[in-house]
Amino acid sequence: MTLLPVVSLTDCADPNALARQSTRIATLFGATPTVLPLSGPDPEGAAALTLLDLLRSTDLIGGPTQPVVVLVNIAPRDGHWPNGVPFCWFRHGDHLVISTLNHRVLAPLATYLGITEVHVTDVREVLEAAAAGWAELAPAEIEEMVRTQFRSLWYVPLLARWLADGRAVPAQPTPVPQPVTHDVRVAVVDNFGNCKLDRPATELPGYSTAKSLLVHNRQEGRDVQVRCYDRLPDVPLGEPGITIGSSGIGFAELVVRGGSAAAVFGLSQGDRVLSLAG
Repeated sequence: MTLLPVVSLTDCADPNALARQSTRIATLFGATPTVLPLSGPDPEGAAALTLLDLLRSTDLIGGPTQPVVVLVNIAPRDGHWPNGVPFCWFRHGDHLVISTLNHRVLAPLATYLGITEVHVTDVREVLEAAAAGWAELAPAEIEEMVRTQFRSLWYVPLLARWLADGRAVPAQPTPVPQPVTHDVRVAVVDNFGNCKLDRPATELPGYSTAKSLLVHNRQEGRDVQVRCYDRLPDVPLGEPGITIGSSGIGFAELVVRGGSAAAVFGLSQGDRVLSLAG
């Protein structure tokens, strides 16, 4: 069995769920995973930027890389699926990603990494194929995993292990659709209070260094002009600014130099900052 590092992004974030998931992944992969709970007010937006950043962090290496397995469990907040959204998988270079079929999470990968297709799996079909081919699974065990609502614990780590081992897992190729939204929102608030936005700075309407954009200040209940800067060190101390941040492909950040933009503007994860429609 090949030992592979595993990183898991999940909105099942209570200690009990994290402990069970960590133990099951460690059992299957031979190493303790890195499990990152995403339990804020907008886990989909946070997962989208975090997954993009995670895959981007494997670039600029200058040589061969160690394959990484990434698990993403962020259910869409639409209540559409009878027993939860399906899980899909794709590869980015040598890295394997298994994710809930969450179009908001996956869309930035299509836009900025060129990943336009995923392989969607059906839990019963995969488990029955495994039982017929390589896994010792009784019919009652298959039925238990098909019916459970905690598929991120019972099914996803198995799917990841089998794909990493090169097993012929049945799946349906499916394009990643592009959601249409004009709102630019806070994806992540970092530990300094900087608000990482969900778009590159160059996509913001009228963005240009030394110019200003109209940003919504929830603390004051009005829109205010915020000047654009190339980098955080260019923002005057104590002043707000929109800069090209460290995330994504030149994604924008709303910052206050030496302070917290989240506190000054009254913003949290998922809040609208401005609109591309003007």
